[in-house]
Amino acid sequence: MVMKTVGLFEAKQKLSELVERANGGEQIGITRRGKLAAIIVPAQPQMTLDEIWADMEEIRKHVDRSKFSSVKELIEEGRR
Repeated sequence: MVMKTVGLFEAKQKLSELVERANGGEQIGITRRGKLAAIIVPAQPQMTLDEIWADMEEIRKHVDRSKFSSVKELIEEGRR
């Protein structure tokens, strides 16, 4: 997919239109002096707290806590 680009001045004039296009799935590049400066992309759906909690519970089911003697060790393992 080829990304459509617009100049900064045009982007300021048509921001509402560009946001609507991005909301429809399009990626729009904004150039400043001919160089790509930013990209407007569709927003990613945000997870609800219930979804985050469910993911955490699912992860906890698969962790063998007997391998760790402290919470600190478990945290360090999660960072790897």
